[in-house]
Amino acid sequence: MNVRRLIPATALAGAVALGATALTACAGAGAAGGGADGKLDVTASFYPLQFLAERIGKDHVKVDTLTKPGVEPHDLEITPKQTGRLGEADVVLYLKSLQPAVDKAVAQSGVKNVVDAATLTPLEVHGTSGHDHGGEEGHAEEAHGEEGHGDEHGHSHGEAAEDPHIWLDPVKYAEVAKGVGAALEKADPGHAADYRKNTDELVAQLTALNTEFEDGLKNTATRTFITTHAAFGYLAERYGLDQEGISGVDPESEPSPARMKDLQAVAKKENVSTVFFETLASDKTAKSLASDTGLKTDVLDPLEGITGKSQGADYFEVMRSNLKNLQKALGTK
Repeated sequence: MNVRRLIPATALAGAVALGATALTACAGAGAAGGGADGKLDVTASFYPLQFLAERIGKDHVKVDTLTKPGVEPHDLEITPKQTGRLGEADVVLYLKSLQPAVDKAVAQSGVKNVVDAATLTPLEVHGTSGHDHGGEEGHAEEAHGEEGHGDEHGHSHGEAAEDPHIWLDPVKYAEVAKGVGAALEKADPGHAADYRKNTDELVAQLTALNTEFEDGLKNTATRTFITTHAAFGYLAERYGLDQEGISGVDPESEPSPARMKDLQAVAKKENVSTVFFETLASDKTAKSLASDTGLKTDVLDPLEGITGKSQGADYFEVMRSNLKNLQKALGTK
């Protein structure tokens, strides 16, 4: 089982300092509300940052997102027109390393007021496996077959990659929310009090959600879950669970036969009942593994976007659906 790693105070201090650096650009912003309607124009790279901007900014902001509903964020492509529009935004919110095309577009756009969510909370390295189950073949493949390799989209995944999926841990997401709130305050000081109030309300809601997960996952028959997309490392670490990812942090990467064999052994040893898949990526490998092992399938949504297939209308609804599905799969006592 994962042993929860404590983040050194020095690392946290460094992250806070980096976050402050990311926000300083906003302090020099000119008059807020560059749009014709007088609202602050905010561009978010994908749904979790869009959600924060909308919940914190409310009526004072106009939020646009680069990743439209139904698009898999990891594989997003940016048009030259979108890159040009980035430079016109009052504030741009993105998460460096999650979407290589966005990283490139932000660098090319010349936009001044940029907030990188990866600087607002410490990132960690999570592989496809939560712990050592005693099987050598599959884990040797993980350690040697994936480390340091990228794919054609520029993703770096496997044991060596920092995990960008910070929003799936409500505590880390609250830290990001505070940074976004501070950025909006600096870009639009005339409404700073409102942004601060909205941020405090959102952080309180995220704190309550964390308590729901802590209580809901305290007593389970097993602590291991298998998922197509290894996006739940922070969630697993926060609540003492073990994530076993079929693929790495890139949901489209194909698992090796050795990895699939290893997962079959894990499922048997850890009394796993369910293989999770997600809404924005193919469920083929999840269903194949479930068929080979006699397991059920269910949805665990990495919340990279909201569509008609999502198990909820917003972040909180989908996270609570994830909690219910985890409780069912893990055998809540």
